[in-house]
Amino acid sequence: MRKTVFLLVFSWLAVACATVSPPPPSFYFEGLPQALTAVMTLEERLLAEEAWEYIRQGKGNKAGRTLSRLSSENPLVYIGFGYVALLEQDLTSAEAYFQAAVKKSPELTLARIGLVQVCEQTGKEEMAFSELREILKVNPAHAWAREKYEALKTTKTERAIEEAEAAIASGNLEKAKESYLRALHYSPESVPAHTALATLYKKERKFSNALVHLQAAVASEPQNRKLLEDYASTLEEAGQLEKSLDIYERLQALDRSNRNVQQRIESLKNRLGIYEIPSRYTEIPLTDAVTREEVAALVAVKFKDVLAEPAPQPPIIIDISTSWASRFILKVTALGLLDVYANHSFQPRKRVTRAEMADLIYRIMRSLEERGFRFHRQIPMEKIQVQDVTPDHLGYLSILQVLSYQIMDLYPDRSFRPDQPLSGQEAIRILDVLLALVR
Repeated sequence: MRKTVFLLVFSWLAVACATVSPPPPSFYFEGLPQALTAVMTLEERLLAEEAWEYIRQGKGNKAGRTLSRLSSENPLVYIGFGYVALLEQDLTSAEAYFQAAVKKSPELTLARIGLVQVCEQTGKEEMAFSELREILKVNPAHAWAREKYEALKTTKTERAIEEAEAAIASGNLEKAKESYLRALHYSPESVPAHTALATLYKKERKFSNALVHLQAAVASEPQNRKLLEDYASTLEEAGQLEKSLDIYERLQALDRSNRNVQQRIESLKNRLGIYEIPSRYTEIPLTDAVTREEVAALVAVKFKDVLAEPAPQPPIIIDISTSWASRFILKVTALGLLDVYANHSFQPRKRVTRAEMADLIYRIMRSLEERGFRFHRQIPMEKIQVQDVTPDHLGYLSILQVLSYQIMDLYPDRSFRPDQPLSGQEAIRILDVLLALVR
């Protein structure tokens, strides 16, 4: 590549004596990157600025002569000659120069901007799309690249969807799936592509594939009632009854008058053996020592709208079949918020201690942070002193974390009392404090 580039340089110099006065460039051209000029000598910087000004004026010959005075180790030489070649409509040489600059300094967007413009003139849409994506990785706010990227993404997505629809009309379902997947390559958030693929996979009884696309579609349009109903019914058809019930209940919150949704909820509750959820849940504030099943129910209900979707395959638990909170337990354990013991038991009626609650709160916070939520520490951890919890305590880190965010508090004697059970009201108060931070 290096040898090729310098052959191009020398061939350019051979014809540089010709007098050409082209108009100023019609292509997009940015100023010198500060990251490079900051490490250049004064003489190099002046030469680079002079060459850039000549390019802006459309004076390729003068720009080339100036660039040839810079060190070949400077990636601006390759970029500059690339734009000179672009001025002269020598697209082959321009692409070679820009490629050499990218190879030498992948983070420089100037070379990729040049490549995009070469690709636009040579019809290399895939390459242009990739280069625009790379520019936006480095600088997501780049207005020129963003506008080009969105326009090309829309064009490529619409074209792929049209090809898919034509393939369906001709009965070629495999080609249709390939085209829809190509549309998602350009627009991963495309609801039409996701829903169309889900429909195709459901016809083939490939429910796991269909659910992947329905979940993605719902993530893009969480208030879309038709999508939610399709997602819930597919989950039910796939045998994922607990998740189906969750989605139907979310749909019910959006549309209380939908009798079909209400019937599906009642049917699923009967199939799951859930009869006492309302009464048992409302009794939690009255308990003196909250249990693991009660805490699971509190977390699942209170954080329903912000927690991630649990894994399709829930953990194996052998002792929750008679628990009123079984589906809540399955949800929070699948998310890793509460543990299942090594013997596959959950011990739903085991009392929860303050240390265990601190660990749960810390796990919820980490899970929410992974989804983009942010929490602001109120007290530096190093300034917190707890009388009865030493650094070798298993819950030491979690306890310091919840104290630093002031979600849980110390007692007046600066003790935490990690082994003390919590009342239902105290557990609710702690979870409500965290929920308020989320909102």
